[in-house]
Amino acid sequence: MSSFTDSALEKKLAELNNSQQSIQTLSLWLIHHRKHHKTIVQVWLRELKKAKENRKLTFMYLANDVIQNSKKKGPEFSKEFSTVLSEAFAHVYECVSDPKTKSGLDRIIKVWADRNIYDGTVISSLRASMQDKKSPSSKPKVIETKSAKKRKSEKKVKSFDAEPAPKKKPVVKDDTEISSTSPSTTPPDADVLIKTLLDLENCPSADAVVREKIASLPPEVSDASLLEKVQTREAGEKLSKQVEEACTMLAEYNNRLTEELEERKEVSKMLGDFTRFQREQVTKSEQKIEEFKEILKRVSQVRNDLKSHLQNLPDLTLLPSVTGGLAPLPSAGDLFG
Repeated sequence: MSSFTDSALEKKLAELNNSQQSIQTLSLWLIHHRKHHKTIVQVWLRELKKAKENRKLTFMYLANDVIQNSKKKGPEFSKEFSTVLSEAFAHVYECVSDPKTKSGLDRIIKVWADRNIYDGTVISSLRASMQDKKSPSSKPKVIETKSAKKRKSEKKVKSFDAEPAPKKKPVVKDDTEISSTSPSTTPPDADVLIKTLLDLENCPSADAVVREKIASLPPEVSDASLLEKVQTREAGEKLSKQVEEACTMLAEYNNRLTEELEERKEVSKMLGDFTRFQREQVTKSEQKIEEFKEILKRVSQVRNDLKSHLQNLPDLTLLPSVTGGLAPLPSAGDLFG
């Protein structure tokens, strides 16, 4: 995957659209560069505020995908996003009047609450950020005294004793739009998977230049037993400089290899999900084939029966010719005379 820079992120956010493929691709790229999570969240918020109204909800869907799918690798994104989400939700709610957008915001919060992505305090804060400040329904918070709380508690106890607790209705989760980007329920898009695999062709483990530099390091850099060969101060300082350069190069390369390993694990999971989905589709297709084979068998039987029936019908061409007309019917007088 390409290296991370602020300008690269801004460009990718500018190209972001509402398709599942676009959101998943950018989400995977952000998770790959999660060590830059602070910068990513700040740039995301800044570009969200600059985005057109019809693109703001897409930014929120991107944040949702990153927050949910990065949890298994660490809490960096969920913690960092939590510091700006109230501001982001309030901004989108105030700037966009489209009911569909506001419904999408509500659905995101509902999914986070149902899946325990954030605790109740954060969820309440997000919902409060979308309250209309000019709405007369918003009432000032009333501070209750201890005695008032006690009377209220006693009243609740009495009501519970008087009436049985109502049965809770099962909650039906309507989060198809939000969960559509979740790999746990939906396989990765084929184009996203292909692009990710192509990106691996330029991975650090295939960096021939760095590997050649490491292979060409003098043996004294990695073998302490050869230090006895260093006889002068100049030679020692030269070797020290080589060791420092080698340590820096190896540390950077090891970091790149670690990132590649994480990326390969992610790709491996994507391939597993994609393969499992394709096997399920093959099984369903095989069942359909068997059903259609049975239908074809019945149709073929009907065709054979029809053919046999036609063969048993008389050949009309062998009947006597009646082109001369039939004899006239007898009149009533001939019949009853």
